[in-house]
Amino acid sequence: MSAPLAGKVALVTGASRGIGKGIALVLAEQGACVYVTGRTVKEGDYYLPGTVGTTARECTARGSVSGGSGIAVTCDHSDDTAVAALFAQIEREQGRLDILVNSATQLSEDLLDPAPFWEKPLSNLEMWDVGMRSYFTASYHAAKIMARQGSGLIVMISGYTGVTYTYGVVFSATKCTVDRIARDMAIELEPYGVAAVSLWQGLTLTEKARDNLARAADKMTGSVAGQSGSSVEHPGRVIAAMACDPAIMDRSGGTYITAELADHYGVVDIDGRRIETMRAKRGSPLWGPIRENDYHGH
Repeated sequence: MSAPLAGKVALVTGASRGIGKGIALVLAEQGACVYVTGRTVKEGDYYLPGTVGTTARECTARGSVSGGSGIAVTCDHSDDTAVAALFAQIEREQGRLDILVNSATQLSEDLLDPAPFWEKPLSNLEMWDVGMRSYFTASYHAAKIMARQGSGLIVMISGYTGVTYTYGVVFSATKCTVDRIARDMAIELEPYGVAAVSLWQGLTLTEKARDNLARAADKMTGSVAGQSGSSVEHPGRVIAAMACDPAIMDRSGGTYITAELADHYGVVDIDGRRIETMRAKRGSPLWGPIRENDYHGH
């Protein structure tokens, strides 16, 4: 029996560590050839462990039975030229792209500082550059490939902060916009059989989240710090299930709570836990699938 994602080509951005790494590992384990991007090339270049090369090697190891593999590409997703070169490489080497997961994120050093936005530097707009603009840019290039082949899945990693104030104006606005980008892209991609969705993560126990909880849990949003959290691989399991769903186009355009999709697909975390939805505490998505709502504006 072939692996669920055998023959599929995926790109996971921002996968040196964190959510991106967890997703990449799962996709490779399930048989996909996974391109992983990141800026960290050598250990020590960043204060947390992880490099793009390490993730790619771990992907190949995890895919040893299924035929999955990892390919590392050093890429700064704020550099449009580098991003264009990345997609040219994928098309040259693979001739197709089935899954794009936009996970690359730039978080400001003062993210947990409670100071109001006007007392923080304008350089914090870097969170828009890598976290919102970069999602659009990667999706732009992916759509060119996917539309030609008549299939594909574009995933935006977002969060409850799309409707709930979290860590400040710039961070919240970034995620809110990402959800809307997925919704409107879905409308234009629908005739080509390509789906676009946004996924709301709750607390995910990334290296950065663990470090923040250890050092500054008192500064974190209460509803975040109070969660038990999921592993970084949990969203990957959900995305893999979506990529195998023959009715995925019926979900296109929607914003989904990852924990709720996990329940739908029968997905649990790596330790067997069912991850709790935070809808009641943190809010509900604004956008449903375009096929169920008259969002086209015609």
